[in-house]
Amino acid sequence: MRSPYMIALEEKKSYGALVGAFLQRSGLLPEGCRICEIGGGYGSLMRGFLETSGPWVGHAVMADLSLYLLRKQREKLRPWCDRLAFLCGDVLELLPALRGVDLFICNEMMGDLETWTNLSPGRLPGEVDRFVRDYGLELPAEGPFHFNLGPLSLVEALCGKGVPAFLTEHAADPFIPDGMDYLREGLTLDGYPREIRLRGHSEFTVRFSHLIGVAERWNRKVKTGSLLDFLNVKKTPAMRFIFKMRAQSTDEQEIIYEFLDHAREYRWLLIY
Repeated sequence: MRSPYMIALEEKKSYGALVGAFLQRSGLLPEGCRICEIGGGYGSLMRGFLETSGPWVGHAVMADLSLYLLRKQREKLRPWCDRLAFLCGDVLELLPALRGVDLFICNEMMGDLETWTNLSPGRLPGEVDRFVRDYGLELPAEGPFHFNLGPLSLVEALCGKGVPAFLTEHAADPFIPDGMDYLREGLTLDGYPREIRLRGHSEFTVRFSHLIGVAERWNRKVKTGSLLDFLNVKKTPAMRFIFKMRAQSTDEQEIIYEFLDHAREYRWLLIY
């Protein structure tokens, strides 16, 4: 699938293809590997992944809480149905039962997991307090603040599986790529989770420094960075002009501005 946002990229490749290429370069896609994508949406990432990295994949599991989305994934991934399985359930309940997985992929799904809101540093709920104490997580001096209990529980469970995981999400503490400092305008670069109100529900940004703190306490190695660098977004004067001037006089300018404004807050995290 070709996205209109590809005009902002140096290489016109699907997101799934870029994820597959990155994981290959990282040595995490041995021949015949078994992968599991958690919260795969409509299946677009996995489709691009299998189109380009399929020869390395022996089996793939799509795990999702939504039966509707699992049906959509099954339709989109029909060409690879002989190598796919679909599981419906809560990720934290499914993970202990999953065996033989070599790699987990969690793309833009952590923001939907449980976040405790309007907390005070001196009055933490029991499970929040456990994470803070067990992993030495920093908190603001005063509240109210939000805390990503669900994403942290996911990372803890993934670390317990002892296999690599690739995660992305809307970050509360984003990185800005070198050469794109203009994207800092209007951003809180070291913030705590904030609410993103959508139609019918809310999501929350994720504090990646907390995720990293959990992974490192499990003695796991981590790599992280900006999704813009991961996607190899063009770093040209034209991109700077469009964002700084909020130029949207053409369809191309509108697409690029919308893409930069949205993607600048996203980070990726590799736990291995």
